[in-house]
Amino acid sequence: MKTKTILLIMFVAFAMGTTAKDYTVSSPDGKLVITIHADANRLAWEVQQGSTTVLTPSEIGLNGAFQKMSGKVTKNTAIVSNKQYQVEFRADNDAAAYRIHVLDKKGITVNSETAEFNFTSDYDAFIPYVNDNRGGERYCYSFESYYDEQPLSKMFTDSLAINPLAVRLPEGKLAVIADMGSVDYPGMFLLRNGTHGLKAAFAPYPITSKIGGYARLNLVPTARASYIAKEVKGALPWRIVLVTGQDKQLLTANLPHRFGPKCQISDTSWIKPGKVAWDWWNATMLTGVPFRAGMNTDTYRYYIDFAAKNHLEYIIIDEGWSTDESLRSELNPDIDLLSLLPYAEKKGVGIILWSSWRNCINNTEDDFKYYASLGVKGFKVDFFDRDDQEVMRSAWKIADCAARNHLLLDYHGYRPTGIQVAFPNIVNFEGVKGLENSKWEPRVGDGPLHDQPRYDVSIPYLRQLVGPLDYTPGSMTNATRAEFFGNNDHPMSQGTRAHQVAMYTLFDAPLQMLADAPTKYEREQSTTDHIAQIPTVFDEVIGLDGQIGEYAVIAKRKGTTWYVAAMTNWTARDLTITFPMLTEGTHQAEVFADGVNADRDANDYTKTLQTIKRGDTLKIHLAPGGGWSAIIK
Repeated sequence: MKTKTILLIMFVAFAMGTTAKDYTVSSPDGKLVITIHADANRLAWEVQQGSTTVLTPSEIGLNGAFQKMSGKVTKNTAIVSNKQYQVEFRADNDAAAYRIHVLDKKGITVNSETAEFNFTSDYDAFIPYVNDNRGGERYCYSFESYYDEQPLSKMFTDSLAINPLAVRLPEGKLAVIADMGSVDYPGMFLLRNGTHGLKAAFAPYPITSKIGGYARLNLVPTARASYIAKEVKGALPWRIVLVTGQDKQLLTANLPHRFGPKCQISDTSWIKPGKVAWDWWNATMLTGVPFRAGMNTDTYRYYIDFAAKNHLEYIIIDEGWSTDESLRSELNPDIDLLSLLPYAEKKGVGIILWSSWRNCINNTEDDFKYYASLGVKGFKVDFFDRDDQEVMRSAWKIADCAARNHLLLDYHGYRPTGIQVAFPNIVNFEGVKGLENSKWEPRVGDGPLHDQPRYDVSIPYLRQLVGPLDYTPGSMTNATRAEFFGNNDHPMSQGTRAHQVAMYTLFDAPLQMLADAPTKYEREQSTTDHIAQIPTVFDEVIGLDGQIGEYAVIAKRKGTTWYVAAMTNWTARDLTITFPMLTEGTHQAEVFADGVNADRDANDYTKTLQTIKRGDTLKIHLAPGGGWSAIIK
């Protein structure tokens, strides 16, 4: 009997040894370790960073569980595969990631994908829930979410969340879940998995749709398939867990260029980023002018003149210049586009036009070719409000067509996953709770419903991880928490004037808006002059200090000039900034800061010239909802 027992144990051990294989991948610095468990009927991964367990075993699969996988480790990567699939793992110093490759060259239908992110404990998280669904459809959404700060166990089990989603780990560390590199595949939503884990969810493929949603500007699916993607082959998107020891590391993580697709444009010299005089937020309201302001030729001539005088590269003519059904017929008779285009060209200002996505896809090739021939510089494409496979394919096709016609793009209702690396003519994305929300923000009790300044110092760490954001800053009417109220035609911002100005450095936006009315900027020329000097793309970025939801301090360099900015939530704070990045010698800084009374009147600011040297220490004070901006030459 004893002999039989020993033989049985030996047989089980042998069987386990032949069916269960573990592979270990380490980051270049050796601190982040991925362990891959390739069992006979399951593939899972776990992640360790130093002494911290980031992920416990979390399953990976496509159309069910992966079976009979075997692999090879090479430096900081590993490949595990069978005859159908290959899974590529990668360990960076600050990130663990994997992506699935479909080996069938004919392509397959993907019914489901399994992507788990299981944690050891019930950690606190920053959760951007899906809400305000278009037409009531579960996956039709603008990708604009405030962050619910709650333990993983308190996540609403019936609610989708978008990513990036951050989980607070022990020792001050953070784990941020994101996807990157979607080309012909739906984006990744997140759901609660068990007590303290997350799992991926994907929009099923749309079969039929109808016009509806917000102001009938969406194509809302009315039926979806049982699968999430079809004709899938090659690489799927990366599933990423970014791990940092300090929040400020997130300010420079640059996921798109690390995990995005390859650039598809051979010559990018024609792509010109810049700042924009924008009409919609200020309701095309001008004062002190001898004509009726609105969507008309005289108003847009004024916008062009303002842009030229303040060295802004573009204006946008937003919704209303054409119908919602066509970009070529039934144009607004009050806007003489054919006279505005040469007028703007003569002034050195480009014109960008608005379109809904459902309108844009009707006749993309002919419409883009026609408007490019007239001298239009780009399109703001709005109300995608989906990221199923159909929309992801469409976004790629639109970008390709625009690139061939040398047109810039600004995608709204769309969450970036690296398409801007493939097509750098996509110079901004919305998918952010930007300044437009102040127009309809309700008051509850003694203040606004949403804490906008807290959100403002959360998105540089999270939403901005995956790409630039069209927040549309620049309000010249600024309010304390007690004074703020929503007003559609005469909007204001939560927080101080310096808070708004700091956004021009803190927020990544190659195409950056000046959201308020030109006549307001002219009355506030000192503020406008400071904003106008700040570029929209930079050569170097350094995260100096900060904590998600509390405050952020960043420095960016363009050429030999440094731009430094800080913002806080509704908590006033004193910060110390050092300048190790400066070259030797004396530098002059133009400093835009909260005024001494900004806690009572948020419009109060100071603008001074200061001398700064490398290694200097500067103490700054931020008012509640405050900010600080410096241009150091």
